[in-house]
Amino acid sequence: MAIEILTKEDLKEFQKSLLQDIKNILKGNNEQSKKWLKSTEVRKLLNISPGTLQNLRINGTLTYTKIGGIVYYDHSDIEKVLNGNKVNALPTLFK
Repeated sequence: MAIEILTKEDLKEFQKSLLQDIKNILKGNNEQSKKWLKSTEVRKLLNISPGTLQNLRINGTLTYTKIGGIVYYDHSDIEKVLNGNKVNALPTLFK
């Protein structure tokens, strides 16, 4: 079995490579890769029950598309609903 000796430079190069890989993975997760989401994905994203999601559809809060029994939601519409319902918190005054 051959013995390899690692130098500090080798470890620094590995660290740079690893950090770059992690940055690429995180960057990929921040960008929405799917335009259309299924109900289960939306429920998971918003942490809501199937009934709550149905109520959002029924009352027109959240638009959707239904194809062959599968309901799809546009990711940008979900963001619009979230942004449209933002509540500005009043700063707490300390005495």
